[in-house]
Amino acid sequence: MDVSAIAEVATTLSEARTTQAVGIAVLKKAIDQNAENALSLISALPNLQNLPPHLGKNINVVA
Repeated sequence: MDVSAIAEVATTLSEARTTQAVGIAVLKKAIDQNAENALSLISALPNLQNLPPHLGKNINVVA
């Protein structure tokens, strides 16, 4: 291998690393945006009345 081939390989690896870092940064921003959207949707839900005390205590396990 000559020096120019080594430099080309190093440049290619550096570009790949940079491309991967940019992709990861974009993915993290998208995940953060989705989390914000989910929180806003959850906060937009109306408050429901509590269930009567006799509901929600038993689980039907018969298949």
